[in-house]
Amino acid sequence: MELLTDPNTWIAFFMLAALEIVLGIDNIIFISILVGRLPPEKRDLARRLGLAFAMVSRIALLFSLAWVMTLTEPLLTVLGQEISGRDLILLGGGLFLLYKASHEIYMEVEAHESDEAQSGVDTVKAGSGIFWGTIVQIGVVDIVFSLDSVITAVGMVDNIGVMVAAVIASVAVMMFAAKPIGEFVDRHPSIKVLALAFLTMVGTLLVAEAFDVHVPKAYVYVAMLFSLAVEALNIRARTKRQARG
Repeated sequence: MELLTDPNTWIAFFMLAALEIVLGIDNIIFISILVGRLPPEKRDLARRLGLAFAMVSRIALLFSLAWVMTLTEPLLTVLGQEISGRDLILLGGGLFLLYKASHEIYMEVEAHESDEAQSGVDTVKAGSGIFWGTIVQIGVVDIVFSLDSVITAVGMVDNIGVMVAAVIASVAVMMFAAKPIGEFVDRHPSIKVLALAFLTMVGTLLVAEAFDVHVPKAYVYVAMLFSLAVEALNIRARTKRQARG
C-alpha cells in the first residue's frame, strides 16, 4: 500500500510506460504489415495474439532478470570484438527484419499483379498454416524488441512490480492503437512502403547495436516523423485533387 501512495512510484510507472510505448512503435508497425497479408477476418485475432505474446515475453524476461543480465557478458571474441548473447540475438533479429522488410518492399513495389493474385490464392489455400506462420514471425521479433525494452527498464526502475505494471499498461495502449494504425497503413500503399523503410532502418540499427555501434533511436524517430509529415501533405494534396476531379 505504501508503494501505491509514493509519488516516485507513479512517476517511474508513467515514465516507463511511455518509454515502452515509444519502443513498441516499430513492433506495432511490423505486426500491422505482417497481419495485412492475412484474410480480413483473421487480422484482429493475429494482432491480439502478437501483442499478447509481446507482453508475455517481456514479463517473462523481467522475471528472469538474472539470466537477462548474463546475456551482456562476452561469450567469444571475433577479430578483437567481444560478442555476447544479447549481441547474437540483436544480430539475428536485425538480419531477420532486414530480410522481411526487403521482401515486403519487393512485393509492394516490384511484384506484378499476377504475383499478388497468386500470393492471395496461396494464402487462402494455406489457411491456418499462414496464420500461425505469421504469429511465429511476430513472436521472433517480439523477443528481440522485448530484450532491449527489458534491459532499458532495468536501468530505469528498481521495482519489478512497477516494471510489470508498466509493460501491461503499454501493451494495452498498443492493442488499442494497432488496429487503426494497421488499417491506415493498408489504405495508403505509400505509407506502407515508408513503414517498411522504417523497419529496414530499425533492422540496420539492431545489426549495428550487435557490433557495439550505438545510434540513438531518436534520430530514426525524428526522420520517420518528418517523412510521415511530408507524406501526410502528399495524401492531403491527392485527396483534394481527386475531390476536384
